[in-house]
Amino acid sequence: MDMPQAIRDLLEAEGVVYDELYHEPTMTSEASARARGGALRIGGKALVLKLGERFGVFVLSAACKIDSAAIKQHCRVKKIRFASATELYELCGLVPGAVPPFGPPILPCDLYVDASILQNRRIAFNAGALTYSIILAVEDYLHVTKPTVFRFARTEDGPPDCPGRLDSAPDTDGPLSQQHHARRKEL
Repeated sequence: MDMPQAIRDLLEAEGVVYDELYHEPTMTSEASARARGGALRIGGKALVLKLGERFGVFVLSAACKIDSAAIKQHCRVKKIRFASATELYELCGLVPGAVPPFGPPILPCDLYVDASILQNRRIAFNAGALTYSIILAVEDYLHVTKPTVFRFARTEDGPPDCPGRLDSAPDTDGPLSQQHHARRKEL
C-alpha cells in the first residue's frame, strides 16, 4: 500500500483541506518539527504499543511523554510496550518515525488520541514516510479518524511545551513553512 497516497485519498474523500510538505528524512518529533518550521506541540506523535496480545496506535502532542499507567488503566491491561521495529514493519509496513496517527482503514490498529491534541488548532505528522508530512485542522482530523480520546500524556512533570500544562504557549494559526502548499478538495 502507498500509505501517503492512501491518507491523501481518505482526506480528499472527506473534503478535508490539508497542507503537505516534503522534507529531509526525520526520525524524531523534534527533527520533524524543525523540518516543518512549526512548533513541536502541534506534532502528532503516533506510537504503536502492544497491549497484551493486541496493538494500538496512541497519538499525543509531540511535546509530551506518555503516561503508561493511564494507558494500562484505560485499556485494562497489565503490560504495555512499544512495538519493535520488526513488529511495526510486519503490522503496518512502516519504519519507526513514519507512523501516521490513524487507525482503520489506514492502519490495522485501534486509535487512541490524547487530550493534548485537542489543545491545538492543527496537527502535523509524518504521513507514512520519513520525508513527507501532512498538516490539517484538529477538528477535521478527529472527524476523519473517529478515535477514542482520553488523557494519557504526562502533563504535570512533562516538558513545558506539552499542551495541557497551565504554562504552555497557545497554538498559532501562522503558516508552518514557506515551502508547504495546500491541497484542496474541489467540490
